[in-house]
Amino acid sequence: MAPRGCAGPPRPQPPQAWVWPGKMLAMGALAGLWVLSLLTYGYLSWGQGLEEEEEGALRAQAGDRPEPSGAATSQPHLIFILADDQGFRDVGYHGSEIKTPTLDKLAAEGVKLENYYVQPICTPSRSQFITGKYQIHTGLQHSIIRPTQPNCLPLDNATLPQKLKEVGYSTHMVGKWHLGFYRKECMPTKRGFDTFFGSLLGSGDYYTHYKCDSPGMCGYDLYENDNVAWDYDNGIYSTQMYTQRVQQILASHSPTKPIFLYIAYQAVHSPLQAPGRYFEHYRSIVNINRRRYAAMLSCLDEAINNVTLALKTYGFYNNSIIIYSSDNGGQPMAGGSNWPLRGSKGTYWEGGIRAIGFVHSPLLKNKGTVCKELVHITDWYPTLISLAEGQIDENIQLDGYDIWETISEGLRSPRVDILHNIDPIYTKAKNGSLAAGYGIWNTAIQSAIRVQHWKLLTGNPGYGDWVPPQSFSNLGPNRWHNERITLSTGKSIWLFNITADPYERVDLSSRYPGIVKKLLKRLSQFNKTAVPVRYPPKDPRSNPRLNGGVWGPWYKEENKKKKVSKNKAEKKKKKSKTKKKQQPKARSFPHCRAGVTRG
Repeated sequence: MAPRGCAGPPRPQPPQAWVWPGKMLAMGALAGLWVLSLLTYGYLSWGQGLEEEEEGALRAQAGDRPEPSGAATSQPHLIFILADDQGFRDVGYHGSEIKTPTLDKLAAEGVKLENYYVQPICTPSRSQFITGKYQIHTGLQHSIIRPTQPNCLPLDNATLPQKLKEVGYSTHMVGKWHLGFYRKECMPTKRGFDTFFGSLLGSGDYYTHYKCDSPGMCGYDLYENDNVAWDYDNGIYSTQMYTQRVQQILASHSPTKPIFLYIAYQAVHSPLQAPGRYFEHYRSIVNINRRRYAAMLSCLDEAINNVTLALKTYGFYNNSIIIYSSDNGGQPMAGGSNWPLRGSKGTYWEGGIRAIGFVHSPLLKNKGTVCKELVHITDWYPTLISLAEGQIDENIQLDGYDIWETISEGLRSPRVDILHNIDPIYTKAKNGSLAAGYGIWNTAIQSAIRVQHWKLLTGNPGYGDWVPPQSFSNLGPNRWHNERITLSTGKSIWLFNITADPYERVDLSSRYPGIVKKLLKRLSQFNKTAVPVRYPPKDPRSNPRLNGGVWGPWYKEENKKKKVSKNKAEKKKKKSKTKKKQQPKARSFPHCRAGVTRG
């Protein structure tokens, strides 16, 4: 049976002796007061009693836990929370009808990032966060890593958790990986995490943790470290389950040792599922997808509140840095909203790449502020390594910048441009050409770049409507209410001044051809540094039916096995010949390892 909230106290339950009768009465009174305040005051008091209840439960669980001995670490605890498919509008402080009191409070007390960019889909954002590199520098510039592909984040990239481990951090990941798993070396625990609890794929059922990639290609997708977590196949909602695991990690870890927690929630990605009680506040939302999405987001907000309470209860909070980010824009057909931005998830319009983000920490110098400096998801890699007192090798070419002073002190950002992407495979702009790009760039190629105030897009940027909140009818976003844009015949290049026109309503490409040429040259310069695209075809051996009904590593080093077998046969043949010739026994030499195919 699922716990009452998004995350109840971690199991196992504390001894009964820790809970005295007065405590039980107090808890009951608190619960009663919460119900009364909810009925009386509505949203203003929504969740307050629950917060006290959860905090009391956590403190009861801590019980007589001894105070940590030894000096506190000078390195901060790093907590990175990544939401999935949360739209730009879908937070209270951006005007949403969805209530997010925890996110609103944490952001208001920290620094809101209001010029913050990610990638338009899952894998690219996650790869850039964990490597500090643009997609063109990891070979992941096309689409996502699909479950059936023999592909993963290249093994020659030093990941963020690996760099943090070098300076003494305990590293833990909870949630969605989506960076490939076709071979064991690609798994999270082989990429720098001490522990991993979560899913390998991009989506799946929130309760059963099963995923069908296509008919006949279905399997279970929940792992604990490198093993399938069959013990957790008990119908617990993933947002609850992941939060419980975070609480367990914090409860068992000493705050005197620095910890890195990467919490990549599945919510609010489709399928649209949520525990029933979260629907109560959204009965007025007519559109069923939007209503479900709102319930999912409310549950996520409550879960983040419980993570924050656990950080305080177990002694981490005062020396912690909490970063919150969405991985891409929202999908209107799945309940998300990016209004007033243009476009959606999967596009290079602002609605696909401009994200909700904030930093909350007692260590911030300027709290309660808004940062409008340019920040990109690649910036977290060098920023967190620097905060952790780590070192970045001089020979590693990063695309991210250390932006801590920008966030904490309000200084200017060292970043002046962002390569949103260059995808040489996606060339669906039929009217794009080298001529349209002034002989500098083939505008059939999907690409996007930001340089200071200017943003240039080429190729087919994707669905470009503006979807206002009132367009969510019972049948889904009603396109008759949308501000629809039909791409002009022959159009394959756009230019916007994002500072003056953040909603991308006025295309300036014909008015400022000189700026267009400068940005096209910058694209061309970036492209010269690109590595080949990694996007292999489907491998039939990936089918979960061949792997015990689970999604997991399937790659077999057959070439290595064949070489070993061939070597053994040759040795046997030579040995036979030696005996016949009655030659002295040959000297033995150490055998070279057979070549291993690169990941």
